[in-house]
Amino acid sequence: MKVPKVFLKPYNSKLVEERIYQLWEKSGYFSPDKIRSKKKFLIFLPPPNVTGSLHLGHALNACISDILIRFKRMKGFKTLWLPGTDHAGIATQNVVEKKLKKEGKTRFDLGKENFLKRVWEWKEKYGNVILEQLKKIGASCDWKRTRFTMDKNYSLAVKEVFRYLWNRGWVYRGKRIVNWCPRCQTSLSDLELEYQEEKSCLYYIRYPIKKKSDSKSQLLTDKDQTPKYLVVATTRPETMFGDLAVAVNQKDKRYRNLIGEKVILPIVKREIPIIADKRVEIEFGTGAVKITPAHDPLDYEIYLDLVSKKKSKEFQNLFLEIPRIIDDSARICEPAPKKYQGLKVKEVRERVVEDLKKQGLIEKIEPYLHKVPLCYRCHSKIEPLLKEQWFLKMEELKKVAVEAVKSGKIKFVPKRWERIYFNWLKNVKDWCLSRQIWWGHQLPIWECATNGSEKWEVGGEKGGKREMRVEKKYFFSLEKPKKCPICGKCQPKQVEDVFDTWFSSSLWIFGTLNWPKTKKEINFWLPSDVLCTAKDIINLWVARMIFMTIEICHKIPFRDVLIHPTILTKEGKRMSKSLGTGIDPMDLIKDYGADALRFGIIWQYQENQDLRWSNDAVIAGQKFINKIWNASRFVFFQFDKKISLNFKKKSLSKCDKKILKELKKTKERIEVLIESYKLGKALRVFYQFFWNKFCDVYIEEYKKLDLKQKEKSKIVLGYVLFESLKIAHPFLPFASEEIYQHFKKFLKKPKSKLLLIERW
Repeated sequence: MKVPKVFLKPYNSKLVEERIYQLWEKSGYFSPDKIRSKKKFLIFLPPPNVTGSLHLGHALNACISDILIRFKRMKGFKTLWLPGTDHAGIATQNVVEKKLKKEGKTRFDLGKENFLKRVWEWKEKYGNVILEQLKKIGASCDWKRTRFTMDKNYSLAVKEVFRYLWNRGWVYRGKRIVNWCPRCQTSLSDLELEYQEEKSCLYYIRYPIKKKSDSKSQLLTDKDQTPKYLVVATTRPETMFGDLAVAVNQKDKRYRNLIGEKVILPIVKREIPIIADKRVEIEFGTGAVKITPAHDPLDYEIYLDLVSKKKSKEFQNLFLEIPRIIDDSARICEPAPKKYQGLKVKEVRERVVEDLKKQGLIEKIEPYLHKVPLCYRCHSKIEPLLKEQWFLKMEELKKVAVEAVKSGKIKFVPKRWERIYFNWLKNVKDWCLSRQIWWGHQLPIWECATNGSEKWEVGGEKGGKREMRVEKKYFFSLEKPKKCPICGKCQPKQVEDVFDTWFSSSLWIFGTLNWPKTKKEINFWLPSDVLCTAKDIINLWVARMIFMTIEICHKIPFRDVLIHPTILTKEGKRMSKSLGTGIDPMDLIKDYGADALRFGIIWQYQENQDLRWSNDAVIAGQKFINKIWNASRFVFFQFDKKISLNFKKKSLSKCDKKILKELKKTKERIEVLIESYKLGKALRVFYQFFWNKFCDVYIEEYKKLDLKQKEKSKIVLGYVLFESLKIAHPFLPFASEEIYQHFKKFLKKPKSKLLLIERW
């Protein structure tokens, strides 16, 4: 038989990969439906954003999952790798808004309906780019099952889960300090923030102390033993117009005699009390801090504690309303003095400091380095603002999540990542579900239109009166109600807020398995076997999927959570496209081929630490593939007719027995390593076997055999190559499949049309 002409030239990935991938897809074996087996193996693809393109982190995740899926498929499992994409609310809206900006428009120019049409158009055109790139790397997902978090059935799952949570009484509307992005005009969770070091200042401001005996707030004189000022340290003097108190630690001896007294708020001359709270850090600044509940989470907690204590009528009146002096656009607003209103925060900070200096109320200014929170999408500075939002109570859900891992039903690999998981759950706050953007799942909550029409008058300071509206009333409905169930008269209005993107993605495990339409797939497939993901989203996504799946389906979502390392630059820094340190996997595939890229990624993959990227490993992969290619050509040259790979032990030479023993040992060891997710070690074991023991030793010894023994040993030669292709396939699927397609022409009775489904 003739050796195929293609083997007379070096391996060319450009001539192979697209053709081989089409062969796999056409076969239908990416689907579990064609595999008859009682054993099943399921992996969910972490849904990439529709705005995304493949980076090395995605490629690492895909390689790990594809190796596991291909290995299990060859082991005879009914395998499913379920793919899909996330609508990525804020990120996608930002992309489309940037495009509109180039046209000189904003989303408000288009209006909500037309803007959402533009987003859908963008999604249809660009939303699946990353999935096509995953195919380039060889991902053997069941693409017919591709899901999108805003598909019709998935949207129904979001609504049904919310109905369940609503009926449990776990959803409520409340005022809280939220992370507000003035650019995206929406709230964000703590987990969606990035932090950047900023050179700033710590301002030491003198708050005049009111004289005890003087009801007219006359300032203390030099004759008084009590100090004239209480010096407050702050990084944000511009928020002082929203101060309701100054707090000190009750253990701080310097201020014990001042607790319960009052200070005069500079510039606006308003009286505020000096209070005690154990959460004030004695070592920070002067040990005295301003309490601005509308613009600081800790201050708001202190405020809530004070209100709940109900110390006196005077105290209650003081805290009846919380002044918010920064608006949604990060500009100063009422009740700040008029001359500052409408200005940006930074500008007001400078003006306030100048005004305080003129009044002699700045004691000193020190340089201060601290981390400021940024929006993880647009990188604008976050403003902590007091706003009404929709929240999900976490008390019961977190117990479910803790128990699932503590009991051992779900395991983290490596185990050390459990600590981050447990720490977050221990300190978790109620989940802010609402986002003030247009792209996403709109909350199925409706507001009674008659709410707030009545007015109540309540006692205010000094016997005055304040006007307050009736609390708004809301109800849940999946469909537009014909009649308001609250007042029976009005036409209710649906709230504008959409769900936090992570709420819909927390349902990924069962939302992609056609729940609530059917429970059949959930009952068959869950729990899945392994979730491969990054450490960054253990709390954002993994923890939430765990408690949501258990609460709704009464099943754990997966058995193992495999946390893969982060790929860093050669210098050990995070890769960044904007800084020019990012590497595009598509460029590497173009230059070296998908198998070489896969080899380079897995070769550098270590389970317990981040890896520093080097293209040298990809080049080494390319050389190894050529080694396999050339060895295959040599083997094919030995066949002058079709052969069977069955050999008799009596006909084996000494070197035959040795290589067969090494092959068996290698295969068993690699199987154990793959099962324990030590893929880098598994690849190295195969590399050493094939290059050193098969090529450098066995083939060279084979060449020295006499013709009679060669005739017997060539069966072993073919057998070892055949088994080596099986081992190689999960790691190097394209080249191994291409060689197999030529190899099977030399076999009398090939068992399979594809190496993809050959039995391991």
